[in-house]
Amino acid sequence: MKRTLYLFMMMAGLFLTACEKDEVGSTATEKVAGEWYVTVDLVNADGSLVYTGEEFFALGKFFVNTYNTAANVSNEMWVDDLGNFWDFKVKTQSDVNALTFMTNGAVANTSYEGCDVTITEGKILPKAATTPHGTPADSIVFYVSFSDDDYPDKYGYDKYKISGYRYTGLASDD
Repeated sequence: MKRTLYLFMMMAGLFLTACEKDEVGSTATEKVAGEWYVTVDLVNADGSLVYTGEEFFALGKFFVNTYNTAANVSNEMWVDDLGNFWDFKVKTQSDVNALTFMTNGAVANTSYEGCDVTITEGKILPKAATTPHGTPADSIVFYVSFSDDDYPDKYGYDKYKISGYRYTGLASDD
């Protein structure tokens, strides 16, 4: 009987301590960080559409991630296409209060050597997108160009516009 009571008290103690929660902090770029379901368009300098990514690259929706750097400061973050488009990963300047990001000119692509990447006019627009199942979601839009890209000169456009919405994880939004 003593053993049963002792075992019960031990289990109750373990159960009560297992229920304690540690506070988890957020990152400095939490407002602009996320997983984004995006498309790409090929555009002129003024942003007007020349080709869609679907018709030019046979490329539909794909994922892009934005996340904090190891320094965990609010004025820089990574933009990473996870190899889904051009295979780029670059550190950008960010302003979490204005929900904007960009590179300071062309910066080295950390995904592979010999390619500099320029990102301009990056912004997050809260609740500005509508997901396929009809609910509002944050929107992302930015322009990107690559130093090793000869397509713009060949096919008559200036840069790529990447835009989409924050990934919801719902199958109906894929």
